[in-house]
Amino acid sequence: MKSDEKRSHRLNYLLKYYLSNPKENDLYRKVKQMGVSDVTAKDYIRTVIIQAQKIHSV
Repeated sequence: MKSDEKRSHRLNYLLKYYLSNPKENDLYRKVKQMGVSDVTAKDYIRTVIIQAQKIHSV
């Protein structure tokens, strides 16, 4: 699996998780369980929160 495919799958999973449990601390723990660096974790969290906000504003 290519790295961009892996990232996309992870972000989709995290978005579903965050929409059912909108707590940033829990999201951070879930991201870190994936074994990513702190910088990548922050990027994933930022991306997921932005996507969730777009969904809620529609």
